[in-house]
Amino acid sequence: MALTMTMMDIRDFASRLDVDVASIDLDSIRLPPGEDFGIISDDEDLKEGEPLEFEEGFGNAIVVDNLPTVTKEKFEKLEGVVRKIYCQIGVIKENGLWMPVEPDTGKTLGYCFIEYNTPQEAELAKEKTHGYKLDRAHIFAVNMFDDIDKFMKVPEEWAPPETKPYAPGENLQKWLTDEKARDQLVILAGSDTEVMWNDARHAKPELVYKRPSWTESFVQWSPLGTYLATVHRQGAAVWGGATTFNHLMRCAHPQVKLIDFSPGERYLVTYSSHAPSNPRDTHRVVINIFDVRTGKVMRDFKGSADDFAIGGTGGVSRVSWPVFRWGSGREDKYFARIGKNLVSVYETESFTLIDKKSIKVENVVDFSWSPTDPILALYVPELGGGNQPARVSLVQIPCKAELRQKNLFSVSDCKMYWQSNGDYLAVKIDRYTKTKKSTYTGFELFRIKEPDIPIEVLELENKNDKIIAFAWEPKGHRFAVIHGDNPKPDVSFYSMCSGTHTGRVSKLATLKGKQANALFWSPGGCFIILAGLKGFNGQLEFYNVDELETMAQTEHFMATDVEWDPTGRYVVTAVTSVHEMENGFCVWSFNGKQLYRILKDHFFQFLWRPRPPSFLTPEKEEEIAKNLKKYSKKYEAEDQDVSLQLSEQEREKRRMLKEEWDRLLSEWKRLHEEEKLERQKLRDGEASDDEEEEYEAKEVEIEEVLDVSEEVISFN
Repeated sequence: MALTMTMMDIRDFASRLDVDVASIDLDSIRLPPGEDFGIISDDEDLKEGEPLEFEEGFGNAIVVDNLPTVTKEKFEKLEGVVRKIYCQIGVIKENGLWMPVEPDTGKTLGYCFIEYNTPQEAELAKEKTHGYKLDRAHIFAVNMFDDIDKFMKVPEEWAPPETKPYAPGENLQKWLTDEKARDQLVILAGSDTEVMWNDARHAKPELVYKRPSWTESFVQWSPLGTYLATVHRQGAAVWGGATTFNHLMRCAHPQVKLIDFSPGERYLVTYSSHAPSNPRDTHRVVINIFDVRTGKVMRDFKGSADDFAIGGTGGVSRVSWPVFRWGSGREDKYFARIGKNLVSVYETESFTLIDKKSIKVENVVDFSWSPTDPILALYVPELGGGNQPARVSLVQIPCKAELRQKNLFSVSDCKMYWQSNGDYLAVKIDRYTKTKKSTYTGFELFRIKEPDIPIEVLELENKNDKIIAFAWEPKGHRFAVIHGDNPKPDVSFYSMCSGTHTGRVSKLATLKGKQANALFWSPGGCFIILAGLKGFNGQLEFYNVDELETMAQTEHFMATDVEWDPTGRYVVTAVTSVHEMENGFCVWSFNGKQLYRILKDHFFQFLWRPRPPSFLTPEKEEEIAKNLKKYSKKYEAEDQDVSLQLSEQEREKRRMLKEEWDRLLSEWKRLHEEEKLERQKLRDGEASDDEEEEYEAKEVEIEEVLDVSEEVISFN
């Protein structure tokens, strides 16, 4: 171990040796490699420290413009005001606020630089304070520091963009022209995504396109079936076609988790949630709205999860999805989201608020759009311990005029259900009893298309029945309700215009004791499936509401999903990978006949490809329905040909199986004959094993003592 000496010790030691320390050039001394003789270098602590990390770019810095220009006497006051505003958003680095000044006068230049700990905080500061009004003359203009380089590269003179030659693409609606009028479906099993035709005639699906690792989480069809979207870490990708599925557009959004198309397919909404730098803060949410055809971001929304969770029921980071709900049908004219004491409605022409302000509604907790018209239904719960009643309001957009309002008393909970044509709105209301110890359920039924929007009240015969499920008939006037107690609740059907009372709701029928907890109407109406999912192990009842009769009762054990095809001809029941066994799907006819079954390991997702609405007028559809026999002759002949073909294939299959059986049987007989001598030898010379008279049956009786007990009997 080396001896450590002070400078005084060195001088004393040098004087004993008659050495003049002042004459020694200490800088010329070179120590052996790796040896310091106990003398620690001044920069040794730098060598022992961790390697330095250098940040690339200035993604965590912003530039704030349009600040007041003040003299050096007011510099500290202005700096304090700016720091107070921006410290509320995130943590500013030490010496991270710099406000340049004129060197000669000390006067500020009207802008400053702010550096946060994370890029997310910088982006949030830009989102929150761009356009912030400090006073009448000073409105902040905030940009990311990294954007300055991009702005500096903008050429002084405008140049027209390069014109690319037109290259015709595939007809994205070509799949609708299938000669067999089949529908497509997509499944996700393991890492494979497969698009198939549903070929019910041949009792099997026909593969169209298969691709491994096509998506990293799930796939989604657009509402009219034109596009298929896949989800990746870098964003969402949009594909289209009938058989090839070409890549059409990329929507860049890192760590995207959820996506949602607008009803008219013009826009794609993407969502991501990012963990905060401070564990006490909520997740940071980023939502982008893309134009599907160009891939351009039309509007983005950024903020904390709390900003987007108001009124929601919980979801990813407590955010209810979709955050934005689309209105005005397939025109994609409006979209809205709920906030604290307000509903913000945006129009897609400029992607700004209508009239530049939100609709203020105190304590609003839920809203929903009419499926066809620009009408909002708003729900506000009771306030002040019941002094201010709950209410449901209908608001016309864009004028924001209130069309109808209904006050509701003693409300525990409320849910709103629109009929698909927007003709009716059902409001399910759970009300407290007088004792406040229990609740009962009733319905308020709004007739939207009638003058003054009349409202009817519907209560079940047994008010204490629990409502398990509710569903409107698509494009119709009927609805179904599952009510009562498990395991065998009742199912009731009602009509909004039945019998002589066209303006009153009436009950059609009640089915007692059904093992059902979910309702699935056919897209064409008339037929409904009463399904018992989860705890009911996949009980299925196919019911004809026109005739009020059961068509079939069956079961798909452990079924988790039920999906009608867009035409209402076929329905699929599926067992997804939430169960470890029986993964796959079954295809049924509308009347409950199982057509075929496909088993798939690690089966995650099944989706029918949606169809756009028919171009036929209601009158033309009615005419076709009346003359259906004339149109159906052609298809009946085709069905018969297919049936004969399948019968011939089935007969051929059976013939081949019989030939295989005969071959195996003759082979067994041959081997049996060859081994006859060997068996005789094993029996000590006994002749054969195929003559029953050589065997004798004997009956043997066996006695067994099961129990012995002793008992003393008194003679007295």
